[in-house]
Order: sequence, then C-alpha cells, then structure tokens
Amino acid sequence: MDKWLCYARFVKHRSLAQELIESGHIRVNRVKIQKPAHAIKPQDVLTIAIHNQIRVVRVLGEAERRGPATEARLLYEDLMPDPLKPQTDENMGA
Repeated sequence: MDKWLCYARFVKHRSLAQELIESGHIRVNRVKIQKPAHAIKPQDVLTIAIHNQIRVVRVLGEAERRGPATEARLLYEDLMPDPLKPQTDENMGA
C-alpha cells in the first residue's frame, strides 16, 4: 500500500505514505487500514484523506517504480468529480 501511494504520486516518499496509513487516513473498500504492507489489487476503492481534502480513487494497476506523472495517472481512476470542471451531459452519464 505504501509503495502504491508513492508510485501513484499521492505522496513524495514512502515514509509519508506510511505515516498516512498508520494514522488512519487511508481506507480500502471503506475499511480503515493501519499497516503500510496492506495488499491492494485492481478494482479496490481507496479513500485518501490528504492535504485537507478527500480523494476517492479506484485502483487500476500496479507499478514497478515511481515513474513520470503521466505514467502514475494510469494506476488509478479518480472517482471524485472535479468541483471546478463544469458538469456536462457526457460527464453525468446521459
């Protein structure tokens, strides 16, 4: 879990990911986790409380390393709508 958070670029260092997890700021499929070594798999839904906001993402894949941001973005699907982006029929599933 801590590696994935780092590779997906939610945090800069694994130690920061470990702190988030151990302090109860991460949920996997609505269950609060406490161990940085918690295993995740594709289709798991993560709720991440970070930087005074809540992020909800679906895991799409794993990575071997911390790559560029464009590569990191392919590891998850953001399930929270962007509050600054205007909602269109396409965004609303119509």
